[in-house]
Amino acid sequence: MLVTWRYKKRRSLIQWFDPRAWLIFFTSFIFSTLFFWDLRFLSFFLAIALLVVFTSGIRWSEMRRAWLFIGGFVFFFTFLTFLTGRGGMEVYANEHLIRRLEAPFTLFGWRPAIDVTVERSFFALSQMARVFSLASMTILIPYSLNPASYGIAFRGLGFPDKIAYAMDLTMRFIPTYGRDFQLTLDAQRARGYELEKLSGGLFAQVRKMAPLIVPVTIHAIIGSEDIIDAMDLRAFGVGPRTWIDQLHYRHRDRILIALAILLFVASLLLTFIGLGEFWVPPALIS
Repeated sequence: MLVTWRYKKRRSLIQWFDPRAWLIFFTSFIFSTLFFWDLRFLSFFLAIALLVVFTSGIRWSEMRRAWLFIGGFVFFFTFLTFLTGRGGMEVYANEHLIRRLEAPFTLFGWRPAIDVTVERSFFALSQMARVFSLASMTILIPYSLNPASYGIAFRGLGFPDKIAYAMDLTMRFIPTYGRDFQLTLDAQRARGYELEKLSGGLFAQVRKMAPLIVPVTIHAIIGSEDIIDAMDLRAFGVGPRTWIDQLHYRHRDRILIALAILLFVASLLLTFIGLGEFWVPPALIS
């Protein structure tokens, strides 16, 4: 049995629009954000993402784990980039030193030190704004779009029936796989299996996790075969598929699509004329 994300009907900005219109805007937002490294432009996209987050109607308790993961992921890689300077070297050539921080100890005669520069600092801020905008907009999709409309929405965007249904199954696979893993883990714990006491090297730990990996994998394969058999019995793919529910664009949906096209075209034009590249305040450099 397929399960879905924790979708709930809410009074939110996302659910106010047709799912097809929102997916078009989301796609335009993603590609438009990737055009820029300028913190001033990225602040605009960050503001849009925060507006959508705060109007999503999703409570902190519902997405606490997702937000903690996103926050930890963004902060870790931003801080790592700030420490090493890797990644930023591709967008700036020179660095202007603000301060050099040295550790009060030495390791085998080497004293750890960090160069705090203007370019590294602003690149870290730009990277954080960029990645957080993309991640926060993406994580809202499964919690805000009705799972029953996945296939209908992708079919309404012009995808063939097979691709639309494949996208529908893909969106349902992750929560279904997570449900199966949790059920298998609970069953094995009832038989005395203790995941917390795994020891040994990497290969030893992988081998000891076989009581979890093997049943979940076999169940996933059997479940996929059941879905294939059910689709074959219904002659899926022989002719055009009909959908029970129908989606219809409203006036506000057309406005959102127009804004999405305008956002993408404007971002593309700004990129062509040389705007949106990495930027630091000239006053800090001088």
